[in-house]
Amino acid sequence: MAVSLRSIIVSSLLSVLLFVNVIAGRESSEESYQLKSLKNSTTAERLTKEVEFKHDHAVDDPEAVASMVDMTIKNSTERRKLGFFSCVTGNPIDDCWRCDRSWIHNRKRLADCSIGFGRNAIGGRDGRYYVVTDPNNDDPVNPRRGTLRHAVIQDRPLWIVFKRDMVITLKQELIMNSFKTIDARGASVHIANGACITIQFVTNIIIHGLHIHDCKPTGNAMVRSSPTHYGWRTMADGDAISIFGSSHIWIDHNSLSNCADGLIDAIMGSTAITISNNYFTHHNEVMLLGHSDSYERDRVMQVTIAYNHFGVGLIQRLPRCRHGYFHIVNNDYTHWNMYAIGGSANPTINSQGNRYLAPVNPFAKQVTKRIVTGNMTWRHWNWRSEGDLMLNGAYFTPSGRGAAANYAKASSLAAKSSSLVGTLTAGAGALKCRRGMQCI
Repeated sequence: MAVSLRSIIVSSLLSVLLFVNVIAGRESSEESYQLKSLKNSTTAERLTKEVEFKHDHAVDDPEAVASMVDMTIKNSTERRKLGFFSCVTGNPIDDCWRCDRSWIHNRKRLADCSIGFGRNAIGGRDGRYYVVTDPNNDDPVNPRRGTLRHAVIQDRPLWIVFKRDMVITLKQELIMNSFKTIDARGASVHIANGACITIQFVTNIIIHGLHIHDCKPTGNAMVRSSPTHYGWRTMADGDAISIFGSSHIWIDHNSLSNCADGLIDAIMGSTAITISNNYFTHHNEVMLLGHSDSYERDRVMQVTIAYNHFGVGLIQRLPRCRHGYFHIVNNDYTHWNMYAIGGSANPTINSQGNRYLAPVNPFAKQVTKRIVTGNMTWRHWNWRSEGDLMLNGAYFTPSGRGAAANYAKASSLAAKSSSLVGTLTAGAGALKCRRGMQCI
């Protein structure tokens, strides 16, 4: 009798899952058909005015499209709660580790899951664990054992975790040493209302699972950067994460908002960077990649921006690029007030498989913005859109010769269909992780 009952239960569950998959597939096909005419053309020869004319009138009711996409995103977020049915999402980073209910015993597995230009960042994989127990005693020069500052300045690899939920208010910049992982899984950790994170002249950093917000300018003070060195720091801008002259950096599954300057800045020859699965909200100048138009050493910069959700309250720089090579792939752009992707000084921008939902403002439909002075040199910059989904009148103005070889240095992983972006980014931001359960 027990065997028969178990068989009935298993058979019923399989039938339910098959029915859900059939319905989901049908809805996906119908949505793909309905939105097919909204996909962006990548023909470089199309004149800007012709592009504007086509996309400004791509839909009869732009607000209805915006509402539809917002509802889809909400439903995708709700699906995170149904992870016990299936943990496989198609997001290669998450599928690498999130299926493991014993993640707390296999934390360092995360270091093998990165993709893109920052895929070789190992952080503190080869070191010991360090448990942060004290959120309150932030001494920038003589940090106390058990604080986050004491952990990140050590001159050996460390995998840094947190004993409990905490809010850390830093008095001065948190200057990281090489080969460190900050892994906030299992706790709700906020770095807020003070200074934030500086990654300067170091390598192999992983930052995962933090809430970083309300960062403020600090400086004109002594700050320790290693067990044997501290020095005078001038004023910091108030970025959430500042990357300066560093390489092999992976910023993953963080929630970032409302800081004094940028949310993520990477400048001064930084390269081999992946920014993935983050949730950005309520900020003006979100991301700066490249120091200045005159700083040509940033030509070595290669940055992958993948599976992020650019959400409510954002205005511009999602990102703003200079000189280097930028692969922007399978992100969900649901809010901007001025533009999404900007640049100057001839960066190569490879946009693939993203979903761009333009604002209602008829003067902010363009995804791209070239910051130039004088002549039309931007026409020679290699900017392309390939397989992107354009909604609510959004349009991408391509430029350059369009040959695939031009984008070899700006290609870091295979893009998935833009129709899957809602699923790929449903878990963006800091996750909720509990012992013995999958992170959701």
